[in-house]
Order: sequence, then C-alpha cells, then structure tokens
Amino acid sequence: MDDHGLDYLANCSIMFTEHPLLRRPAAAKAAGFDAIEFWWPWPDQPVPGDAEADAFVRAVREAGVRLVGLNFFAGDLAGPDCGVLSIPARAGQFRDNIDVAVGIGEQLGVSAFNALYGNRVPDSSPADQDELAAGTIAAAADGAARIGATVLIEPVSGPKPYPLRTAGDAVAVVDAARKAGHRNVGFLCDLFHLANNGDDIPAAIAAHADVTSHVQIADWPGRGEPGSGRLDLGRHLADLAGRGYEGWVSLEYKPTTDTEASLAWLPKQRRAAHR
Repeated sequence: MDDHGLDYLANCSIMFTEHPLLRRPAAAKAAGFDAIEFWWPWPDQPVPGDAEADAFVRAVREAGVRLVGLNFFAGDLAGPDCGVLSIPARAGQFRDNIDVAVGIGEQLGVSAFNALYGNRVPDSSPADQDELAAGTIAAAADGAARIGATVLIEPVSGPKPYPLRTAGDAVAVVDAARKAGHRNVGFLCDLFHLANNGDDIPAAIAAHADVTSHVQIADWPGRGEPGSGRLDLGRHLADLAGRGYEGWVSLEYKPTTDTEASLAWLPKQRRAAHR
C-alpha cells in the first residue's frame, strides 16, 4: 500500500497489547515508529494521581517517541462508554480532565486530542445533550489552544447509542464549533468506522477533506490490519493526500496475530516519520 507521502503512527491502546501499557511506547519504537497515540490510559480516572501521570510521561519520553494524539477522558471504551462530554451526569468528569490531558500533552508534544462525544442517555433529550456538548467542546478547544493543539470529533460505529455515525454528523459538530470561534476543532476521519456504518467514503473525503485534521485506519470488515479485509485503504489515503491532507495516519487496528507480524504490509523503513 503506497503511503502517498503521509506519515504513520501506532495507536498503542489497540496495538502492542502483548506488552504492559507503559512498555508499549518502547515496543512501538523498536518496531520502527517515531510517533504514537493513546486512548486515555486510565478509563476509570479523569484525573489520575501524579505518580501515574508521571510514569506515563516518563515511559513515552524514555522510548524516544512523540505522543501525537491523546484521547480526553472517555470512560470505559471496552465496556459501555463511548465518551462522556454530552452526558449531563458525566460532563463534569470531562471538564476535570481537560487541564490534566493538556498538561500531559504539553510535556509530550501532543497536537491532537480526541473528544469522544458520548452516548445518548434516556434522562436527557438529544437537543439538551447537543447543547451541553457544544459547551464542553468549547472548553476543550480553549484548553487545547493553550498548547497549539486541535480537538478532534469522530464518528463511531458499533451497537452503543452514539449519535455521530457519518462523516456529516461529525463535521456538523466541527462546523458549529468553528462558527462559534473555535477554529482548532477538526474532523477525525476514521475510515474503518465510516465503512462499518455504511458511509460513502469517497464522497465523505471529497466533501470534508478541508476540515480533516487526523486520520485513523483499519481494514473492514473485522478492524484488522490493511489487507485483512476488503477496504481499499490505499485508494482512500491517495484521495485524502490528493485533496491536500498532510497530517498523520494512525494505525488503529486490532492485529489478527501479534502486532509485529501484523505490520508485514508496512516495511520498517516506512514506519519512521518524515517530518
């Protein structure tokens, strides 16, 4: 698969899981990556203890990799949650997390923070949740702006009652934030989730390349490495690059074997960043 001049990074929350979390940055570096991203490392803690946060920062620094992307607190992604920022009973957790996440980001060079929107809940109307989300995203954007970073809005697939399903759904949130003055809010174009939701990927890229701030890939179906499914990832990345996208491409897939074996499609010399 041609890289079209784009740089790859490894998502160490879903890859290199053969290793304990704090050893994954070093494993990614040994595999040839200069950059990584993580989901929020503490799914039950919006505000981890200083010792835990310091250990995470130290692990990334000592590995010699850059942490490009980090999720804001999003709850238990492996369980019932899919973000909290639009949920009245939990949006406070997100706000408590902003300064902590941005503080880690400032130390490690994070340029993008993923703000997962949150599921629909029965005790609040969609309109009220969307109003709450707008304010929470604004607070996140203000926090990220302190270090020159971007807040990402992502469509997600699967059975959870997550309302942002298509590229258009997510970009509508991005557009509203930008119209409110928060220019550092962008679209996270996750090609697997778009495919899994049946979105028209070429049309989405054509319509939204100008607000695309980050890209994540996995093959479809199955969410495995490129070549394990039927998604023409090379074509879609070429389309993005041809429309001016110059950002990172995150490998956010579940290896069908161990992580190193799953990287056979990507020669080691192409895993290093060009920037």
